Amino acid sequence: MNNKKKSHIGKTVMGISLSLAVAFSGSMLVSPQPAQAASVSESSVADNVIAAGKKLIGVPYNFGAKSGNTNVFDCSSFTQYVFNQNGIDIPRSSQEQSKVGTSVSKKDLQSGDLVFSDTNRDGVINHVAIYMGGDKIIHTYRVGIGVTISDFSGSTWDKTYVTARRVISNGGQDGTVTPQPVPTEPEQPAVEAPEEQQKDTSPSHWKQNRQWGWNYWDNNNDDN
Repeated sequence: MNNKKKSHIGKTVMGISLSLAVAFSGSMLVSPQPAQAASVSESSVADNVIAAGKKLIGVPYNFGAKSGNTNVFDCSSFTQYVFNQNGIDIPRSSQEQSKVGTSVSKKDLQSGDLVFSDTNRDGVINHVAIYMGGDKIIHTYRVGIGVTISDFSGSTWDKTYVTARRVISNGGQDGTVTPQPVPTEPEQPAVEAPEEQQKDTSPSHWKQNRQWGWNYWDNNNDDN
């Protein structure tokens, strides 16, 4: 009788051990799933913005390029386009873009941040680029160069740096967009506005000099 009880107890213990072994092995098979989910989350909005920009490398530069035109870009139509391709609407000009999102210091730049410069050194922002990380920016400037990747530190854009803005929250990891503030001052004409759209009411003897100034600026400005 005792032998039968011992045999029954032994079978019960073996059954429990077998169940635990099966459960443990099953959990080992399932465990890789969280790691896979983590790898998917690394594909951020910022990465997608930069990838969209890289596809346009080599597209020619043209001052005053129209929004949405992918045959030519100036600096701010380029940034506007690649962000728009990822569901983020930003204004047309570099000056307007410098007012949206969250201010970021140069030392805290992250991939996907907008970097603004005053290359004419006249107190007016006239260039915008996208920080890629690794001390690189992607942007467009100057006829003959177009969309390209440049080193940032020590460059003209670094030396004339004004500000940076983050329009993707959390570095783009959660795919959300920082709300854009409503302007509190009258909107200024975009730097990119073609000359012919600006009414010239100056005395006639000024016009020749002004025309020369515009032509010189169009031929020598590297930015918007």
